[in-house]
Amino acid sequence: MNTLESRPADQQIRQLAEQLLATGINKLSERESRIITALAKRTQVSRDVDHAFDHGRSFGGRLADRVASFGGSWTFIVIFLAILLAWVALNGGILVGSLAFDPYPFIFLNLVLSMLAALQAPIIMMSQNRQAARDRLAAGLDYEINLKAEIEIMELHEKLDQIRTTHLSELLRKQQEQLQILLHMTQAKTA
Repeated sequence: MNTLESRPADQQIRQLAEQLLATGINKLSERESRIITALAKRTQVSRDVDHAFDHGRSFGGRLADRVASFGGSWTFIVIFLAILLAWVALNGGILVGSLAFDPYPFIFLNLVLSMLAALQAPIIMMSQNRQAARDRLAAGLDYEINLKAEIEIMELHEKLDQIRTTHLSELLRKQQEQLQILLHMTQAKTA
């Protein structure tokens, strides 16, 4: 029977922290403590990044992501190009003279484009910041999984070493018994 399984959970967690991480449980970070606890209780530490990240998203964050997603798509580029071409065609060629609402050099079009860029840039930056935060969360979750796997591998090595030591001890004990039997047999033949 494994000695770790027979101990209470708190003592087992403390021993795992001291044994596998070479530190006391109080010196561990919150993340490492959570991993040691999950390891001792044999629970899962992996989580879905999208679910964990989407849980804290606000309406503004979701809107910024959608606007940035649409603003960086071919659909946006094609629609925007069509609007620009229509604007130039109407004001520069078809509606000549007094009927054109923004004649060449298209000053109103420049104002609209400047305002669009002024609004779109911070929205894209907000979306990029959120993506960076999501990437940090994913890296943290990967770290937790890797640390738990590393600790479990260390624990398996320790168990294998213990099994090997027990097996070798048993072999030595049997060899001693066989030597005793051989010694008695040789003494019996000489006597």
